[in-house]
Amino acid sequence: MIAYAPAALFLVLFAVGVLRDRRRFSNAVHLGLACISLLFALTAVAHRGHPGAAEVLVALVLLVPFLGAFILPALLIANGVKMIRKEGRSPKNLLSFLLGLGIFGLIGLLVAAFVTHSWGLGVAVGTALVIAAYVSFLFFCFIGYAFLYGRMRPRRDADFVVVLGSGLIGGERVPPLLAGRLERGRQVYEAQAARGKPPVLITSGGQGPDEKLPESHAMADYLTERGFPAEHLLREDRSRTTEENPAYSKAIMSAALPDYRCVIVTNNYHAFRAALMARKTGVNGQVVGSPTAAYFWPSATIREFVAVFLQHKLVNFTICGLIALAGASGWLAGR
Repeated sequence: MIAYAPAALFLVLFAVGVLRDRRRFSNAVHLGLACISLLFALTAVAHRGHPGAAEVLVALVLLVPFLGAFILPALLIANGVKMIRKEGRSPKNLLSFLLGLGIFGLIGLLVAAFVTHSWGLGVAVGTALVIAAYVSFLFFCFIGYAFLYGRMRPRRDADFVVVLGSGLIGGERVPPLLAGRLERGRQVYEAQAARGKPPVLITSGGQGPDEKLPESHAMADYLTERGFPAEHLLREDRSRTTEENPAYSKAIMSAALPDYRCVIVTNNYHAFRAALMARKTGVNGQVVGSPTAAYFWPSATIREFVAVFLQHKLVNFTICGLIALAGASGWLAGR
């Protein structure tokens, strides 16, 4: 049973973290560490009882990332091509394509190191692989917990429903992605109104340089044209960035009701990062997501992870720097 102790410890830390505040990235890390610890424990127990079974388990564990190293980048490149065709060649739409090429490039360097028997190249590739393993661990922690977070429903009634804005078509029309958020916000509103306490819905989004009106105004018009009660609508029209959306919405809610509770609505790929930002800005509320087109999800999720990774850049860059320093030391020692 001792073999399961680390997994149990991380699982307890995960459960306590979720109960305290589900809007923490540490919850994702604890969940990932619990899964890895459990895998090691199962392998150790299987080896003691059935050595053959342990070998099969280890082989499967090694086979999955080996196959993934070839299948995943191919899928990412295919998705990148689809993104370019449907959404254009903006940098954010190239993320899955570039990541797929990067993985194939790293595999090519690994093969070159084996073929050439170059010590320097081998150390460089090994260092890059360790850094990639660290970033990949965080990425899969992010995906796994974001999936779970998206299925956790707010536990209490809300006084406000905040729908986060996005760009407008032609500078004035609500695009399908934003319409999905608004319809999800309407669902949250109607579900609570049916219980006898209708919340106030806040459309959040300012006016960009290429827009003819604030996003919040276009969003409010979209709702009222489809029968939403205007007396239950407020517009937050100052925010220009995703970080400003919860901050300015918080000011409106606090002024109207200091002891408020809210639900924030965005797309499902963005829900967890929006929750992290809500916690950072002191917003008292959880986040729910609206559906997103499947082809859009990979690049959007990579972009969300990069943003979260950079939010903790001091820790992450320090760890990556220490790995690189260890690799440089190994190269110098082997010269």
